[in-house]
Amino acid sequence: MNTIGPYRNRQETYPYFSLPFCRGPKESIEHAHETLGEALLGIELQYSGIDIRFKVDISKTTICEITVTESVYEKLRSATANQYWYQMYLDDLPIWSVVGELSTSNEPFIWTHKQLDIGYNGNQIVKITLINSELVALKVGTPVTFTYSVKWHASSVPFERRYDDYLDFQFFQHRIHWFSIFNSFMMVLFLVALVFMILLRTLRRDYARYNKEEGLSDLDRELGDEYGWKQVHGDVFRQPTNPCLLASLVGSGAHLAVVAFIALMLALTNQLYTERGGFISIAIFVFAATAPINGLVGGSLYSQLSGKRWIRQFLLGATLLPILVCSVAFFVNLIAIYYQTSRAIPFLTMLAVAAIVLFVIIPLNLVGTVLGRNLCGHTDYPCRVNAVPKPIPEKKWFMEPGFLILLAGLLPFGSIFIELYFIFTSFWAYKIYFVFGFTLLVLLLLMTVTSSVTAVGTYFLLNSEDYRWQWTSFLSGASISIYAYIYSAYYFLFKTKMNGLFQTTFFFGYMALFCTCLGVLCGAIGYLAASRFVRKIYSTVKVD
Repeated sequence: MNTIGPYRNRQETYPYFSLPFCRGPKESIEHAHETLGEALLGIELQYSGIDIRFKVDISKTTICEITVTESVYEKLRSATANQYWYQMYLDDLPIWSVVGELSTSNEPFIWTHKQLDIGYNGNQIVKITLINSELVALKVGTPVTFTYSVKWHASSVPFERRYDDYLDFQFFQHRIHWFSIFNSFMMVLFLVALVFMILLRTLRRDYARYNKEEGLSDLDRELGDEYGWKQVHGDVFRQPTNPCLLASLVGSGAHLAVVAFIALMLALTNQLYTERGGFISIAIFVFAATAPINGLVGGSLYSQLSGKRWIRQFLLGATLLPILVCSVAFFVNLIAIYYQTSRAIPFLTMLAVAAIVLFVIIPLNLVGTVLGRNLCGHTDYPCRVNAVPKPIPEKKWFMEPGFLILLAGLLPFGSIFIELYFIFTSFWAYKIYFVFGFTLLVLLLLMTVTSSVTAVGTYFLLNSEDYRWQWTSFLSGASISIYAYIYSAYYFLFKTKMNGLFQTTFFFGYMALFCTCLGVLCGAIGYLAASRFVRKIYSTVKVD
């Protein structure tokens, strides 16, 4: 047995024996968390009391008998009123069923007999079907007998395909899903074409104008109408405000991008959906193993920005995401403990996560930071920085950084919002997500769209003689998180029937964490793309 909970709130789960079910012949029930991912997801395996032997049919057999007291009646009545369902595992294959139902007069009835039909192929279990029967009315003072039966039958389903019955191919491979991929691909083509148009036509015209001005006398140049991105060449590589935080965010975002890519590749090749908590376990492992990337990118960038407190930047970059994740998890965990749900993270699991951060992630991040500072931390800007900052001229409201930031997040969000629906449905509803190839393709399209949008936005910003492109480019990519969080609120209100303090807190807490990580990832991609774009255009212009 695993967990039990209300049907409308998938994450509001409780230990199976929190309801007064009989425990069978065993007086004590073992608890088992086989992996770190299972412990974090609240998957707690317990012996059900049902004795099953391989290929041995069992006729109707009594598990145990309970007497319905006032307390038992109230608990089971509440469970049936809230459509409680439970989950079982047999040979790692999940089984779901409901506890009972209410009659038209609101009287509680529970299912007392479990019939297990098990298919086998050779010496391996390949199919399980649970059929409930014998609906019994609950009345205080009356006994209720729980029974089960088992029937085995040969099956032609190969062991490698035994999970196919759990996968909703029609839902995930719907034509809308394919259309969203095609739509995102066309958007990528349009944006890439737009970037090339800027590079090949607009910049060529700018170069021609600037080169023409090179032949003018100083007086003619001063009397001429000078404008455009070349005029800020002495400030475009000026150190931005709070370079420590910027470098840490970019390093963390680059780290997340690598983790997402590797984890999706592993999920695509290893069918992680067949393992309980498999994707979370592999994501944690990859995150820890690739920690040097965070230090490499963040440390080198901070050194290029002429930062002096590199130890402070290293500590901030190494702990930024872990502290964010732990803060949200701690807050949600307090409510989970109050509700006594199985989602409450055990103390030993917290210690395990803390040990991974302290003894794996931080040391590896330090190695990456040292390598980044020494290998890639040299300042090699194509333009020197003026001693005195140039005043930023007034411009139209739609060229202000704030407007560009908000506008830049729309197109990346438009390229993934349909995929977000499928991801949300698999996590918050009752679908098993298995189309990781779609997710990997959407991730690559998202990175391309974000890079193109931030490059275009950076050009418009610099062309208005505003050199504050570093934070603008990062926040332009990160602004997708705003739209993703708004969409998650829409999904909660109109696509689900979730209710209650715990489920609401769980949903919005972890969606805030997901959207923040998505924003940091896209922000880093946007900054790196804009940085390369800026270096490219200024490296080909002659400046005094």
